[in-house]
Amino acid sequence: MQHAERWITREMLVAFLIFGTLPLWVDSVGLYSYIGVEVVIWMIFALGFNLLLGYTGLPSFGHGAFFGIGGYAFGWFQFNMMPNLWLALLFAIVMTSIIGALVALFVSHRRGIYFALLTIAFGQIFFFIASKWTSLTGGEDGMLNIKRLPADFGFVSFSLQDNTALYFFVFIVFALVVIVLWRLTHSPFGKVIRAIKQNEMRVGFLGYNVYFYKWMVFTISCAVSGLAGGLFAMAQEGAYVQVMSLQWSGIVVLMTLIGGGFVSFWGAVVGTVVFFLARDLLGTYTEAWLLWYGLMFMVLVMFKPEGIAGMWQDAVKALRRRQIVASSPSAHPVGK
Repeated sequence: MQHAERWITREMLVAFLIFGTLPLWVDSVGLYSYIGVEVVIWMIFALGFNLLLGYTGLPSFGHGAFFGIGGYAFGWFQFNMMPNLWLALLFAIVMTSIIGALVALFVSHRRGIYFALLTIAFGQIFFFIASKWTSLTGGEDGMLNIKRLPADFGFVSFSLQDNTALYFFVFIVFALVVIVLWRLTHSPFGKVIRAIKQNEMRVGFLGYNVYFYKWMVFTISCAVSGLAGGLFAMAQEGAYVQVMSLQWSGIVVLMTLIGGGFVSFWGAVVGTVVFFLARDLLGTYTEAWLLWYGLMFMVLVMFKPEGIAGMWQDAVKALRRRQIVASSPSAHPVGK
């Protein structure tokens, strides 16, 4: 039982229940089935990004580049090597990890604003390369005709052409990513990176190689981003340079902060859901939905920087205090 609790939590079961049944009820709330695919893929991306921002305190503003690299790597392998889903996704992860590891060699020795500026610079470099290397990426037109490859297990194969089938596939990937990242963040490695967020210099004095841990967490974050990028390219049936722009890198930052990634593992998930609901629900009423989304971000930053997850935690604590007060002997005095 204890072993199960370490790997699977109640919050995970709730999340898996909600998203695992999403195709059954998404139409009834006025949304469409493909939005579920987008939401789950971006949740994977945001969870990987939150390793840097929420857990290690490293503000990367160029992470969309690694999301895009994963998509291009997935498409390139499919076109030039072999159309195998597993190998194409593995190639996307490996290539993004290698490039991320090289970038981390330069940025891991920096912190604060200097770290952030370097990530912007590298992100723009990759965006420029993808825009101009038209023979590989297709430039502004993108890498088109990427196929939704079947999930072939040897003895049985499942087609992912249908949006519902593709949703369940990316949901399974999401569930695996959640379990792995949960264990990682609650392992000794996770404790060290959270300590780095609190006081990097003190962690170094304790004997830990801070630069190695920052290099490692950046590389892992890039690997998860590459996985999400490969899935997104398959879902969109194309890889496009726009997702590597500074704008899309900023959106994943907003998702994480609004959701409360600084205080909760699930903050990135909540923030992703809020963004897509704002886009698809508010977008039906006004073209200026991004303005309202930006205003919500400003209000949260000013009055509740811990985000939605922080608001939830405060509400739970207040409810528990009321229960303790209500159940205490002083709350029910015995008459003389």
